[in-house]
Amino acid sequence: MRERGSRRMSGWVRRTAAALVLAVAVPLGVTMVGGATASAAIDPAAEDFWVDSSMGPIKSRIWRAADGNTQRVVYLLDGLRAQDDFSGWELNTDAGAFLSSWNINVVQPVGGQSSFYADWERASNLNGQENKYMWETFLTQDLPNALRDRLGFQATRNGVIGLSMGGSAALTLAAYHPEQFNYAGSLSGYLNISAPGMREAIRLAMLDAGRYNVDAMWGPPWSNGWLRNDPFVFADKLRDNGTRVWVSAANGIPAKGGPAPTGFMDVFNASTGAGLEVLSRANTRAFQVKMSAIGAKNVTYSFPSRGIHAWRYWEQQIYDLAPDLSNTIG
Repeated sequence: MRERGSRRMSGWVRRTAAALVLAVAVPLGVTMVGGATASAAIDPAAEDFWVDSSMGPIKSRIWRAADGNTQRVVYLLDGLRAQDDFSGWELNTDAGAFLSSWNINVVQPVGGQSSFYADWERASNLNGQENKYMWETFLTQDLPNALRDRLGFQATRNGVIGLSMGGSAALTLAAYHPEQFNYAGSLSGYLNISAPGMREAIRLAMLDAGRYNVDAMWGPPWSNGWLRNDPFVFADKLRDNGTRVWVSAANGIPAKGGPAPTGFMDVFNASTGAGLEVLSRANTRAFQVKMSAIGAKNVTYSFPSRGIHAWRYWEQQIYDLAPDLSNTIG
């Protein structure tokens, strides 16, 4: 009995250690997968839209709805490695033009690397950041007010969709600002950030992506700021608000028909993207269980049989959710 118990404990330790290694090490791969540029296509149909904020002037890219309406608006949030010149959505997908053809005004905020689109407690002290991130305030006050006043965009019943880092942020914004966002989408997001290993993983990932100090964001890992921004914890708010939610994560297996690996970096990117997606899938399944347990019936789950943490899978999700989004916002 003692030997059998010892073997069980040894197996548990190995499994736990492996899970923590995956949780902590894999997010560093966002360097390659989330930041890679597939098409580098700048869309001439989009326009720059600058708005002042406590962080300084922030640029967004705007696609006007094909039919000219100003009532239907969606925000697309970037991933951990968000650049300061263009959103990854524009660099790697045609989401702006596609949703515009659905008569939806598309807003792609630019920047916010490692921000989780949150209001931070203080500026990061590891990279010399001068102005602390105030992205939640920007996305729920500065930007919608400017869009309303200067373009006539409706500031209520909007949609917000994000990938990876932006996935949990999209659900957070909808949970705490239900009048502005009645639709929220998480694509390969991390929706159970209180799970073992996740906070350590986020810490390392943010150090790798810009040397940002995670303690400056929501305080120490045991503080209330982490709980406020964890979709698993605030799931009841999404249920009670009646927010229309779309949640997606694939299984880490590359889809057929994708580009074949041609060298070491291609193989590395694919394996990293697979690990990231497996972690997202586990987080998303936990969120699904939580929503089911509290009786939430306002979520559509999309679990493709193949897909990794990469842009072409997120682009496909935009194609898939467009009818649902179109029927909800505005």
